[in-house]
Formats: sequence, structure tokens, C-alpha cells
Amino acid sequence: MNVPNHVAIILDGNGRWAKAKGMPRNYGHVQGAKTVEVICEEAYRMGIQYLTVYAFSTENWKRPADEVDALMKLLRNYMKTCLKTAAKNNMCVRVIGDKSGLDEDIRTRIDQLEEATKDNTGLHFQIALNYGGRDELRRAFGRLAAQAVQGQLDPDSITEDDISNALDTAGIPDPDLLIRTCSEQRLSNFLLWQLAYTEFYISPVPWPDFTKEELVKAVEAYNHRDRRYGLVKDE
Repeated sequence: MNVPNHVAIILDGNGRWAKAKGMPRNYGHVQGAKTVEVICEEAYRMGIQYLTVYAFSTENWKRPADEVDALMKLLRNYMKTCLKTAAKNNMCVRVIGDKSGLDEDIRTRIDQLEEATKDNTGLHFQIALNYGGRDELRRAFGRLAAQAVQGQLDPDSITEDDISNALDTAGIPDPDLLIRTCSEQRLSNFLLWQLAYTEFYISPVPWPDFTKEELVKAVEAYNHRDRRYGLVKDE
């Protein structure tokens, strides 16, 4: 089986899954966090080298305050759990997004997690927190503009590589496969630049129920795609 090098996942359906069970939405987020741990391990066993998950978007701040507070509490706990999981599985963790919008204690935990795992050689795991694709591009263009003003960059000679290197994902290959769960079929402002030639797989399964078997289904579907990158395949 041809395993994609980089898989990105939009984790959808936590709240609906919980509601269907007569539980509060936050219960779904807790179970969803546990699913992330399982899929990280399974992805690397399959040979996937990079895994990026959309955990909290710039738009998620608009949710009810009690849900946002619960998500931030879950995030704090997850940072501790992820540190242990990363050490156990030799996982390199990186957080993408506007970290300045997060509380100071969360930023500190992120810094500790990234520093502790930076030399690990297993799965490269990216967590998108306070992330929005348009916001990422805005910040990247600001960096490029500052370089141009300082005379470090010729605006007329900016390349795609220059833009890629100014993004939060600098140094990370673009995703080969995007999985979105719970049957949703939109990008939701996720990795707008990086997904230009990514294959999409829509799973009907809500994220808390997403298993190794569902990951295998997604990779098998990916194996039947003809990736031409805008070119014409020889007959």
C-alpha cells in the first residue's frame, strides 16, 4: 500500500457525537483528544511521517464561553499528556497558529513541549491551535513585507518557496491527504496554501469513533487517486 507521507485531519463531530449519546459537547471533545493519541500511534505504525490536526481554529473563539473554557482546560491537560506520549513514542511535536492569542501558561506549556521533543525522530505531529489559514497568510505576508522594507528581499523576486518558508509550516512538506470526519465537505480555513494539490477524503464517521480501520480506509482511497499536479497523464 502506498502510504502518504503527510496526512492532515480536520477533527469534526465531537459535539454531535456527544449529543447523540445524551452527553454534553465537552464530553465529545475529551473523547476526541483520546482518539488523537490513538491515531498518532497508528499513523506512524503505518509509515506516515507527518500528521497535522486542526484542534482549535481562530473562529472557534465564537463558540459559547463555557465550551471555549472547557476546551482550554482540555488543552492544558493535553499538553501534559502529549509530553508523555511524545517521549514514549519518540514523537516530534510542533504547534502551528497564532500562539500570541493563547493564555501565557498555555504558551509556556507549548514551548516546553516543542523544546522537549524537537530532536525526536518518530512521527512529526503538528497541532493547529488558534489557527486560521487566512490569518497564517496574513502573518506570513507581514514577515515578507518586513524583509522587503529592510532590503533583505526583492518584492519582484518573491517565489513560492519564499511564501512557504514564511508560513507556520515552514520546513514541513505539504499534506498528501486531507481527512475530514463527520461527512463535512469544506476546508474551514485550514491550510489554504498547503492543500493546493492535496487529495481529500471525507469520512462519515465522527472523530471520537475514528479508528485505525477508518484510517486504513482513507489511505486505501488515497491509493486509488491519480495525482497529476495539473499535468496530463501519458496515455
